[in-house]
Amino acid sequence: MSVNHQIFLAGFGGQGILFAGKYLVYTGMMAGYEVSWMPSYGPEMRGGTCNCSVNISDEPIDSPIILHPTILCAMNLPSLDKFENSTVPGGRVFIDSSLIERKPARDDVQNFLIPATGLAREQNMIKLANMILVGKIIREIGLDDPALIEKTMTKVVPAKKPELFDWNMKALQVGMGL
Repeated sequence: MSVNHQIFLAGFGGQGILFAGKYLVYTGMMAGYEVSWMPSYGPEMRGGTCNCSVNISDEPIDSPIILHPTILCAMNLPSLDKFENSTVPGGRVFIDSSLIERKPARDDVQNFLIPATGLAREQNMIKLANMILVGKIIREIGLDDPALIEKTMTKVVPAKKPELFDWNMKALQVGMGL
């Protein structure tokens, strides 16, 4: 079976969009796939718009630019409004339903309404809604091997902040359990 995930993550600066993308690209790379990661954010950083493109494929990647994602992860309403229609028919849309009240307008994609921010609050890990969503994404695309998850987290979390390793692993587990 061919692997070609074109993942577009979008939200506000400060929601961990770039870290989520970095985790996904490292997961793909450590699983042996071709990968690319391209961040984009406004000059205001926190509170401004932020998105990133992640390609994970078993074929060479021609361009890191994603115009029509197979997977969209929207962490705020402006991102869903702006990018929902660019997702390919048959694609998957992951929505933080704690922050986005409207239902998806499309029925030709698979929609995942995940109350990530609410779950993060309940688990006392408010800054990790992004990783709850990533946990669900990696479960859905089959990159949820426990050894791969731990190996990737070791690579992306700074060694000088070991407490972040445990918190991020917990958030991934919550997402994978949904």
